[in-house]
Amino acid sequence: MTRTETRDTDSALPGGLAVEIVETSSLGDRSYVASDGELAVVVDPQRDVDRVLAAAGRLGSRVALVLETHVHNDYVSGGLELSRLTGAEYALSADDEVPFAHRGLSDGEVVEVSPRLRVRAVATPGHTFHHLSYVLEGDEGPVGVFTGGSLLYGTTGRTDLLGDEHSEVLARHQHASARRLGDELPDGTRIWPTHGFGSFCSAGQAEGDSSTIGDQRRSNPAFTLAEHEFVEQTLAGLDAYPAYYAHMGVRNTAGPEPLDLRAPTRADADELRHRLESGEWVVDLRSRKAYVKSHLAGTVGLGLDGPMATWLGWMIDWGAPVTLLGETSDQVAQAQRELARIGIDRIAASAAGTPAELAADADQHRTLPVATFADLAAARDGGARELPAPEVVLDVRTTNEFTAAHVPGAVHIPLYDIARRVDEVPPGAVWVHCGSGYRATAAASVLANAGRTVVLIDDKFDNASDAGVPLES
Repeated sequence: MTRTETRDTDSALPGGLAVEIVETSSLGDRSYVASDGELAVVVDPQRDVDRVLAAAGRLGSRVALVLETHVHNDYVSGGLELSRLTGAEYALSADDEVPFAHRGLSDGEVVEVSPRLRVRAVATPGHTFHHLSYVLEGDEGPVGVFTGGSLLYGTTGRTDLLGDEHSEVLARHQHASARRLGDELPDGTRIWPTHGFGSFCSAGQAEGDSSTIGDQRRSNPAFTLAEHEFVEQTLAGLDAYPAYYAHMGVRNTAGPEPLDLRAPTRADADELRHRLESGEWVVDLRSRKAYVKSHLAGTVGLGLDGPMATWLGWMIDWGAPVTLLGETSDQVAQAQRELARIGIDRIAASAAGTPAELAADADQHRTLPVATFADLAAARDGGARELPAPEVVLDVRTTNEFTAAHVPGAVHIPLYDIARRVDEVPPGAVWVHCGSGYRATAAASVLANAGRTVVLIDDKFDNASDAGVPLES
């Protein structure tokens, strides 16, 4: 089981029902398989539906119904393909205009999959105009609710993905939708959201790994704030979201084509050197610890130990050729799967091995100097002489992170902009940091590829103040 395929089962449900979680942690999303032991309902499946089919198999169930809470903006849906493969009915909001066969559901409509397995559609606009939540109902009433991008754990789904001109009215809808769920469902009703586990579809930082309606009534701003306060807070907290989102809704509305995970063409050392010298995106999938020790000149370090697909999809020009380098073919296959989830289907080439095995000659080998925030503090005081003096401190976190606290005088360019704005980095040796080191590694590799002298601060930003680095907000 890969890092992005962790799973759990909520089996302590009345009426013999069970819900298995299919988690895609690299995108911050969850899909769900609800079962009565014979038939299953799938909610918001990711594109690689083999994981969903495996979950249904573990539950001993045949997929009979596939539901979408909304037209997704952060990943390519697997709902249509899952329906084709299983013969299951495919359902989404009746107000969403799509060209493929489906069942349109309206507010209050109940779908009885079996005498023990029923779902009721509840209109919960806010994340989108036509968003639906689905209440899983047992013999004694509501058991849980699949809330998609509506009510999340401690927050709600963001309201600006359909354009800034709609964000305020959708925020008002979001507040009302959350309250409707709270009014109509018992406090013990479980909540199963699709977003809120690191997804940029979340309006704020989600809290916890499970929750109920009662928990949210006590803590979620949608319940604790009046409408005008909620709208103001929601809109003020919205930051940038990945550029590739612009392509997801269009693709999901048109009907995604089946997934093709055949291995990409293998590149030899000479082809890799040609692609690197041509300035193509060649991504090193190893951990940053391995990357800083040795990598091929011109590569970008985006390891599989972080949200590689999100950041690569955000950084590249859409449709640009991408080559994947992994230590093993399994790493390449995992990266290919993750990229396919956001619609990057055609991998230009791939290679597996160590940098020494993949280099055409020894001149291609590079390393990256690494430091901590304690080293930065010492260097500013004249110490750490084994490292280049920090003439520029570059912060590649998001705008909200930078606004909350940053190093005085730091240059701020978010990672997703660094490839396009590298010329804006002032001259001199650059010490680059993010919140933990993952994004800073990618940024440092881009800067090094542009000929800059770079030091990677591979440290948590939370350590900066204690290390003696002053901060301001």
